[in-house]
Amino acid sequence: MTTLRADCSNCFGLCCVALPFAASADFAVNKEAGTPCANLRTDFGCGIHERLRDSGFPGCTVYDCFGAGQQVSQVTFGGTSWRDAPETARQMFDVFPVVRQLHELLWYVEEALTLNAAREVHEDLRRQRDVVTDLTRLAPDALEKLDVAAHRQEVNVLLLRASELVRAQVKGRKKDRRGADLMGARLRNADLRGAGLRGAYLIAADLTGADLRLADLIGADLRDADLSGADLTGCIFLTQPQLNAARGDAATRLPDGLTRPVHWS
Repeated sequence: MTTLRADCSNCFGLCCVALPFAASADFAVNKEAGTPCANLRTDFGCGIHERLRDSGFPGCTVYDCFGAGQQVSQVTFGGTSWRDAPETARQMFDVFPVVRQLHELLWYVEEALTLNAAREVHEDLRRQRDVVTDLTRLAPDALEKLDVAAHRQEVNVLLLRASELVRAQVKGRKKDRRGADLMGARLRNADLRGAGLRGAYLIAADLTGADLRLADLIGADLRDADLSGADLTGCIFLTQPQLNAARGDAATRLPDGLTRPVHWS
């Protein structure tokens, strides 16, 4: 099975080279795509990994490749790095974000397959898992040309249905705030059980004490959102990077499989 957790020890520092970033609150400097970060060591490790936030690189701490880094490094390119074979660099850096998208899809599919309420779509999800897994194993030339959006749409139909089935467990009418602009919203102690918050902009929102049980948080932007004391038990499609981008405390209740970020108070 494709590994969906990042293993930086088996990656050629792809996120530190392939991706661009702009000087901002998330990154201390500008860096162009394809240019190695100044903090990247010769062994592909990060020279300031233990102090990224203090050094002005909090954006690095909330990024997750879902295992695409080691897949591209060790499988797609057979363990030969862009340093050892400079002629492969451009294609390796182009392929990395493609595989990252595929792995993120697989992450959501795997979670949906653990949801008993979504049993109705499990068979179709397993078929899509096999299809997407096969795509991650394509040769570099094929991956470069891959229409990821088309495959994402097919999977998304199933994920939407899985979400509906799970959220139907909450009695009454559920809030549908899909893609809503909730930046800075005051949602302290809000009842958001079973809410549809797909792709919602919750940047710096006050969700202190909010009840988010069984809410769908796929793609929700939680940067700087305050989750102190919030109940995220059983919420679906929440990822570790989303949590890492938010704020919380010891009273924040998390769904199974996710860990409390070290920077939370």
